[in-house]
Amino acid sequence: MAATDATMRTFFTSPNFAVVGASTNPDKWGYKVFKWYVTRKMPVTPINPTASSIKVNNKDLPTLPSISALQNPKETALSIITAPPITLKTLKEAKELGIPSVWLQPGTFDDEVLSFAKDNFEAVVAGDGGNGHEGWCVLVDGDRGLQSLGKL
Repeated sequence: MAATDATMRTFFTSPNFAVVGASTNPDKWGYKVFKWYVTRKMPVTPINPTASSIKVNNKDLPTLPSISALQNPKETALSIITAPPITLKTLKEAKELGIPSVWLQPGTFDDEVLSFAKDNFEAVVAGDGGNGHEGWCVLVDGDRGLQSLGKL
């Protein structure tokens, strides 16, 4: 089961989003992905176990230490920017919480992670495809998905 534009649209129908691996460092992908959501005024929560907030566009935005602290996990889609072993642990927790959809950014998964994700979530955006040379990435493909839903 490969990700498609339809899979991406399903992901973006979620009322809330969280970025696992959100970073305080503007040079890191975890910061860039979190900022992508903030810039588009989407309801997004940064997940970072070591920082209390992340500054984006001169605003300090409070973080949560883990996805188990999300208010409405069943109404939250996750963008994940972590190493594969942490991604797998996060996905297992997400399954228990009832999170419906995940976007695994390039570099966050291996075959075991992809297999687990595809067996346990309504929509999984990951792997080959998208417009980027490294596969599906919200920074490359996200605007197209939002446009197709009339959200951008």
